[in-house]
Amino acid sequence: MKKGLALLLCVCLALTALAGCSGKTKEMQKVTVCEVTHSIFYAPQYVALAKGFFADEGLDVELSNGGGADKVMSAVLSGNVDIGFAGPEASIYVYNEGKEDYTEVFAQVTKCDGSFLVGREKDDSFTWDKLAGKHILPGRKGGVPYMAFEYAIRKNGMDPASDLLLDNSIQFDNMTGAFLGGTGDYVTMFEPTASSVEAEGKGYIVAAVGAEAGEMPYTAYFAKKSFIEKNADMIQRFTNAVYKGQKWVAEHSAAEIAEVVKDSFPDTDIALLTSAVQRYKDIGAYSTDPVLTQESFDLLQTVMTAAGELEKTAPHDVIVNNTFAEKAMQ
Repeated sequence: MKKGLALLLCVCLALTALAGCSGKTKEMQKVTVCEVTHSIFYAPQYVALAKGFFADEGLDVELSNGGGADKVMSAVLSGNVDIGFAGPEASIYVYNEGKEDYTEVFAQVTKCDGSFLVGREKDDSFTWDKLAGKHILPGRKGGVPYMAFEYAIRKNGMDPASDLLLDNSIQFDNMTGAFLGGTGDYVTMFEPTASSVEAEGKGYIVAAVGAEAGEMPYTAYFAKKSFIEKNADMIQRFTNAVYKGQKWVAEHSAAEIAEVVKDSFPDTDIALLTSAVQRYKDIGAYSTDPVLTQESFDLLQTVMTAAGELEKTAPHDVIVNNTFAEKAMQ
């Protein structure tokens, strides 16, 4: 009798364990995302990955580094990746080229330039007029980092075309190496690279481009219109996870954020990572929600026009699809 009860108990426990395992098993949908560069500037994304916000939405995100907005857009248009993560200007260019299956921006993550101006000498009293006549590596011409830098130059009464040398001959991914190798007087770098270079005494942060250029839609997620139409449910779940990451970043300290995302930056000291996050918090770089507004979109196109990169503006309600962002916030 006792043996029978013991056997029955074992069977029940086994069935319970199996049921528990079954309840935890969730079929995950793979999503490929190509980011413009790997930077703590995108802390909400890495928080969403580390805290399991994407997984909670049933998404298995595979992240790759495109090394420039043009390369990210090429990967999206060719179908090599599902979602691109770069400046909204890339989607404006594609639409203006007349492409039928253009890309729609569906979630904004950063709202100002995330690059820092790094010089060869420490300068606690830096002013922008000191750049006159200098050789600067500002990024790819036509990209938002380049245009935001030009905008900051103009705000300080200088002409980017004649008052200094903006060298766009070096690929985005190679700019730091070129500067460390002796090219240029100044270079723009994203974090945590800028802080790492400064810690090594090979360059010094003198200014935040974002603080000078002001608020504008800087980095956002986008996908081909046809892809969004066919995968609306997945895009919604993706945006839900992004918004959770944005809220978490807004509600936590730089030290807490650095601790959560440190596995995404294994080569960066945790103290440097913390200071880099704080720099971005100080200039209000992180969007607190994924909506890309008409006003900020118009400002971006104003900056693009001033830079001579935009002959005609694109309509906000065509390029930007806020449906998913608004639903995520409900």
